[in-house]
Amino acid sequence: MTAKPATAPTRFALPSRILHWLMAPMVIGQLLIGLAMIASLALYPLLLAVHRPLGILILVFAVVRLANRLTHRLPPFLATMSTAERRIATWSEYLLYALLLAQPLVGWAMLSAARFPITMVGTLRLPGITPHNLDVYAVLREVHGVLALLLFLAFTAHVCAVVFHTVGLRDRLLDRMALWPTKSEAPTDGI
Repeated sequence: MTAKPATAPTRFALPSRILHWLMAPMVIGQLLIGLAMIASLALYPLLLAVHRPLGILILVFAVVRLANRLTHRLPPFLATMSTAERRIATWSEYLLYALLLAQPLVGWAMLSAARFPITMVGTLRLPGITPHNLDVYAVLREVHGVLALLLFLAFTAHVCAVVFHTVGLRDRLLDRMALWPTKSEAPTDGI
């Protein structure tokens, strides 16, 4: 009896899908909180109290997701995706991971430079990761804002690509990351 060759998965591994759908609302929430912090002085202290620990939670999830990503086999690209689209998808994934790691680290460093504590829960505070320096704080604050804009743009492009494939091309791209049951999966290498 001959062994069957292993076929490539048609979906991301279950841990990848779970982490993706747990992290997506955190990132959306964090982006909305960031916008609200700019617009509302009255709610600023409350929003800041949520923004800081949520940023650290996103950092933890990003590290776990990256480790998961490096240890799980990816499903193949869909046949509907051109070589250029595949390159763009790959590089946009790298960009999203980089931003999801860099943004909270820069925020933590920024707060450390100003000696503002990051209170996680109760009296649990994170240690500073940069020396106290208000000039460094000012630079990191600008960098944090630029990274937030880049993250918003990259996240929006990601969502738009998924909507285009799901609604426009109807190629079932979303099934690859779905937690819910999907219809029988079509071949990915061609029709």
